[in-house]
Amino acid sequence: MPSPASYLLLNPAKPFYLRRLSHPPTPPYPSPRLHARRLHVSCDAPRGSGGVGGRREAIPAGASKAKKQIVFFDAAPPVAQPQPQPQPQQGGSAAEKGESGKATTKEGGGNAALALLRRATKKTLSALSNLPLAISEMFAIAALMALGTVIDQGEAPSYYLEKFPEDNPVFGFITWRWILTPGFDHMFSSPVFLGLLALLAASLMACTYTTQLPMVKVARRWSFTHSGERIKKQEFADCLPRASIQDLGVILMGAGYEVFTKGPSLYAFKGLAGRYAPIGVHLAMLFIMAGATLSATGSFKGSVDVPQGLNFVIGDVMKPRGVLSVAPDVFNTEVHVNRFYMEYYDSGEVLQFYSDLSLFNLDGKEVMRKTIKVNDPLRYGGITIYQTDWGFSALQVKKNGEGPFNLAMAPLKLNGDKKLFGTFLPLEDSDSSNPSVKGISMLARDLQSIVLYDQDGKFVGVRRPSSKLPIEINGNEILIEDAIGSTGLDLKTDPGVPIVYAGFGALMLTTCISYLSHSQVQALPNGKFKC
Repeated sequence: MPSPASYLLLNPAKPFYLRRLSHPPTPPYPSPRLHARRLHVSCDAPRGSGGVGGRREAIPAGASKAKKQIVFFDAAPPVAQPQPQPQPQQGGSAAEKGESGKATTKEGGGNAALALLRRATKKTLSALSNLPLAISEMFAIAALMALGTVIDQGEAPSYYLEKFPEDNPVFGFITWRWILTPGFDHMFSSPVFLGLLALLAASLMACTYTTQLPMVKVARRWSFTHSGERIKKQEFADCLPRASIQDLGVILMGAGYEVFTKGPSLYAFKGLAGRYAPIGVHLAMLFIMAGATLSATGSFKGSVDVPQGLNFVIGDVMKPRGVLSVAPDVFNTEVHVNRFYMEYYDSGEVLQFYSDLSLFNLDGKEVMRKTIKVNDPLRYGGITIYQTDWGFSALQVKKNGEGPFNLAMAPLKLNGDKKLFGTFLPLEDSDSSNPSVKGISMLARDLQSIVLYDQDGKFVGVRRPSSKLPIEINGNEILIEDAIGSTGLDLKTDPGVPIVYAGFGALMLTTCISYLSHSQVQALPNGKFKC
């Protein structure tokens, strides 16, 4: 059978362009002899209308743009007939015909619904990938984070009712309703904050899909050009009269370019990683937001004041912070406070305080021991124990050689941040008929010195617990044996912290990579165009 090109006679006075496509023809027109490739012909003559198969149609000379004469011959390549569709048997029931019609209707409705879904998806991606929208979302998140540092977090509702009353609103309009209703007392787990994070994540993913990925695909494409005019139209273009393609390729390779040639054309590039970096930045930000969300919805937190020598179970003080909080087995661990002590400045102010802690499993075996201090916590099984505060638990006192008695120390309210603790040692048995019981008052600002007053409230003296020196008060010998402190501990589990750290590390790395410029070089020998 003759080649398919022989069935089209073109006017040789006008050149034409022949483009070969390497992929085979698609059904339902298979050709046993022409399966390797198909041909595409472009010309300026308009397409004529008329019959085919045996009739000869010529385009009149006066027709618009009629510069060629196309002749169709009787002989033509055989055209495969489409496969016949199974026809329903005549006399079929009305139910079968109705089912066939319903199937056709459902298929048409499904195509329409799919097209509608695609249009809606495209519009949604276009709206989410809008840069001003993403910037607005980031500013809103930053504003809420700043507001969360100003408003005290995690307090009881009564605290906000007292601090933000309706009769005296802050700034003239901020009351407790503005804080408790949207959940700003737990800012970083509030629906508003988490919703903005989700919206920003959607914008980043939409921008990556619609903008960054197509840019990477274009940058990875080897762009060989065979047009000198196209090169001249570039912003940076020059003509090198005495250079050759081979020499230019060697120079570019020495400058770090990847060089490729195709016939007389040269293409080189470097810095392709700079095109991938924005995608990495977006992924890093998604990691940070995912970690922050997991921290807000899947963590546990608790605090406890434990006197020296006592213990507690971790699970008894931990409270879930969100719907994704799952208690691990390590919550059964018991913590024992072996010792609590403090260091002081020369002026007497507290310098640092320490807690010697031991951890025991369900079998009573010590699994870990560490002395913690401020900024040096204990970490075990995903739980972190921080040293955050201290207190005065009890005072051991001997009276006239009897005891020692443990007198509980109560915190006293003072103006400012100074701490003051006090206790009372009665000198006679309490009587319900005589409510005014007299005794010795003892005050302390820390664990190193105790101030004593007699039953009339007069100052008697100061004693250090370590001095072992007795003091006479109202005919009674008082000896301060020991001052027992209490440690203030904060416990926390935060599964999102490793994800946030990894996200910030990736963000710094990809931000630095994004400064690498993507450069491309295209070159042709000067025989292909005029300089």
